[in-house]
Amino acid sequence: MNLPYFTKTTPLGGELKRRIEDFVVEEILEDGTVCEIEQLNQTPLNKIALAIPTNPNPIKFDQLHVRMEKFNIETTFAIRTLSRGTGGSVKRIGYAGLKDKRALTCQRISLWRPDVAKLSKFFVKGLALHHAQWSDKRVDLGMLRGNKFTIIIRNINGNEDEIREKIQSFTHNLINGVPNYFGEQRFGGYREITHVVGKLLLENKIEEAVMEYLCKESKGEQDDLREARKHLRETRDYANALKTFPDSAHFEIAMLNHLVKNPHDFAGAFQRLPQQTRYLFTHAYQSHVFNLIVSERVKRKLMYPMEGDVLENGIPTAILPGIRTTMAKGIPGEIEQDVLNKEKISPQFFANPNMGELASWGARKTILLNVHGFQLINMFADEFNEGKNAAKVTFWLDKGNYATVALRELLKNE
Repeated sequence: MNLPYFTKTTPLGGELKRRIEDFVVEEILEDGTVCEIEQLNQTPLNKIALAIPTNPNPIKFDQLHVRMEKFNIETTFAIRTLSRGTGGSVKRIGYAGLKDKRALTCQRISLWRPDVAKLSKFFVKGLALHHAQWSDKRVDLGMLRGNKFTIIIRNINGNEDEIREKIQSFTHNLINGVPNYFGEQRFGGYREITHVVGKLLLENKIEEAVMEYLCKESKGEQDDLREARKHLRETRDYANALKTFPDSAHFEIAMLNHLVKNPHDFAGAFQRLPQQTRYLFTHAYQSHVFNLIVSERVKRKLMYPMEGDVLENGIPTAILPGIRTTMAKGIPGEIEQDVLNKEKISPQFFANPNMGELASWGARKTILLNVHGFQLINMFADEFNEGKNAAKVTFWLDKGNYATVALRELLKNE
């Protein structure tokens, strides 16, 4: 989906996530503390045992909070790996939010009455634990202030003076905010299919949804996975697909295992996905609708408060559609209704009596994103692109927002 730009600054160009360690995400806790990367950025990486303090009150303090670093691993997969390695249930582990997969990240998690002996010895490549502390509270979704980002932009044309001027101009423009679009992570990264699957599920087209998830190819994927998807789409041979899908396709393999035994039970195959992952499909479609609304407001230069708007802290909002969606009035409401009409949906579309977990009440979200503390750290010659430069920047965002969304306004290249 091509989303219009809001700022008028000269495009910087360049490339994000050229290397995994170019994208660092550190969670900011509710008290402002930053979960800093401390272990996975060390070379060589040494095994460090987790120091766990004595539980001051085993009855009251049954939650162990630790900071979890991960490298190129999805949050949900990291949680499952940790649960297997320590012998506890996934349900006993809480976290405040999902972090990018293709990144080096640090976040706080909680474990309910963990096996301390196993946990202290836990070590898996790409995962590290530190800062253990007992608490009487579980870490749940939303229990964070935001995220701090430290990002290297590579493959930039121009000399250092030109690059600095473009970044400074962009920084000055940030006072007006940037469109608060949902980023590509919300839609499945390279494949951008999560919202497509979500709409199919809400339409009760379960078979189409499952096959779209399994078979949709992307140029950004590894060749063997892309070929496996193509062959499955052409043959519907689930048993063969189990042999050809690479081990990294964890969710697809779980679904295929079910379809080999129950070739017509697509609802059952979908249920093989973790619960938190299943919720993402409805959310992704809601996010797609939100992006369409914000896109229209950007095109019509209607990003600031106007009559009919529903405001949050003085900022206009747009709908994340659901059963109890509160529509704006006036021109903002007309834009929202036009998008729903074009998508051929209504609030009741999200009731979904056949698969209740996909239902959603709906909400509203601000259409402008505030980028806090944006700074250029340094510039240097890009060692991976001869004749090009790289720039390291840092900033932080309130929870639920995307660094790639802020930076697309600086780079202005899809």
